[in-house]
Amino acid sequence: MPIKRLTALSVLAAAALASGPLFASPTGQTHVTPAVATITPPLLDQLSIFAPAQVLSQSALPTELASSTKASDADDMQADDTGDLRKTLISLAMKLRDIRYVRGGHDPSTGFDCSGFVRYVFAHAVGLELPTNSASQFLAGLKVNRSDMQPGDLVFFRTAGRRGQGRISHVGIYIANGQFIHSPSRGKTVRVDSLEESYWAKRFAGAKRPEAMAQNG
Repeated sequence: MPIKRLTALSVLAAAALASGPLFASPTGQTHVTPAVATITPPLLDQLSIFAPAQVLSQSALPTELASSTKASDADDMQADDTGDLRKTLISLAMKLRDIRYVRGGHDPSTGFDCSGFVRYVFAHAVGLELPTNSASQFLAGLKVNRSDMQPGDLVFFRTAGRRGQGRISHVGIYIANGQFIHSPSRGKTVRVDSLEESYWAKRFAGAKRPEAMAQNG
């Protein structure tokens, strides 16, 4: 047999073997079964791209965590905002110490009375407009138990009557640890006093939280 013919037959045989196994049909003819790449089920399970349930569970978890994180972050942000408001209030109030008492006063340049001092601090620290006098400020606020008072809450006193039996006539801003800052009376200046002092303890009428502050916590 010529060499060229043997070479051609060898090439054809190699191609047939590479393409798939040979099967004899009942008619005696030989068929070539094409080679098909298959992936067994265990391998499918190992590849996440072919496991829809696994992919869905993995994609759902970060979404739930993200939602939970957003809610938690929102609560933390709200708490932080409220804390910042209170800090800003107290910070400004403390900067106004030693400004003299003036009846009807509502500005540092002229002096403060008690309600004018409170109104000035809230207006310039957090942009909140309060009523013009202590009695109306008392009516506008939400009641706060003494044990639940927080910095920035308003504390009220009955100084006009005998031993705290009169009308609401004085107001200050609660700081912390039983202390409050206020503009006391003629001849005195803005200062910090204690609710435990005999004079204030006997005349203490309660604490109120301005509604805008209550909404923030």
